[in-house]
Amino acid sequence: MIRDSAPPGTTRTAAGGGASEIHLHVGPEGDGLRLDRYLTAATSFSRARVQKLIGDSQVLVNGQVPRSSHKVKMGEQVIVTIPEPKDLSLAPEAIPLDVAYEDADLLVINKQRGLVVHPAAGHASGTLVNAILAHCPDLGAINDVIRPGIVHRLDKDTTGLMVVAKNEAAQKTLAAMVKAREVTREYLAVVHGLVTPERGLVDAPIGRHPLDRKKMAVVDEGRAAVTHFRVLEHLAGAYSLLRLRLETGRTHQIRVHMAFIGHPVVKDPLYGTRTTAKAEQVPEIKLLEGQALHAAHLSFKHPRTGEPLAFTAPLPGDFQGFLTALR
Repeated sequence: MIRDSAPPGTTRTAAGGGASEIHLHVGPEGDGLRLDRYLTAATSFSRARVQKLIGDSQVLVNGQVPRSSHKVKMGEQVIVTIPEPKDLSLAPEAIPLDVAYEDADLLVINKQRGLVVHPAAGHASGTLVNAILAHCPDLGAINDVIRPGIVHRLDKDTTGLMVVAKNEAAQKTLAAMVKAREVTREYLAVVHGLVTPERGLVDAPIGRHPLDRKKMAVVDEGRAAVTHFRVLEHLAGAYSLLRLRLETGRTHQIRVHMAFIGHPVVKDPLYGTRTTAKAEQVPEIKLLEGQALHAAHLSFKHPRTGEPLAFTAPLPGDFQGFLTALR
């Protein structure tokens, strides 16, 4: 659950210049913990953020600058200085967003095709981050920068549901839920070929492609990756409509795994083959404006209240038109 930056029995005060302080009194639950672990548990901050604050001499224990490895003792006084939040060096842009849910902690959007999530080379503006900066005047600071907390990503041409944190506490909790596999993410995809069996999973590690650095691949030294699939329908022209559930969340995971088992996602520009490229000249596929992959379902518990939340996003028009033509 989300906790206040200062747990019960502690205080937060202004420190001048826009900074603030968190005052902590170590109780029995913290006795003997490393300082960085203690602060991670006692505040809304990630361990990396805590370690940076310690490294920047923004943490005092009994008035002294400690190391991250310092083991706190019951009764010690810990003061954490939080620097004034900085504005993100990106301009807000009034890009339309399809908002499925919003409150003070988070935002769930149905991302449109063609929208890049993060600014990167070739996409310095016009991204989801630019859009959220314009849409959400109530964003909090994450790692001392006022910005949205992107918990998981969708590729530029993948449509569908994403959850975005509005503050550091929500970001920390949601990221932990994703890591613990407590967030359900289901996709719909049309792939080449008639997939059998009707249910299965792909358990194959994913890492950077050894020859093409723009691509990912199944490689022995990659990170564990598991994708569950179920065939919903076999379609005319030797295509299959699948429902897929991510157990892990590696870059391009579904696209890599489907290509690995010989059923690449239709109109995937990176992981298709010469054979699929030729097949994609048929009129029905030309109805698609991008790859046939859609994040259709998202469910998780609210990071503050614990309330179960579940969302379903309808297929975009081009995807639905493509299915209708094949049927």
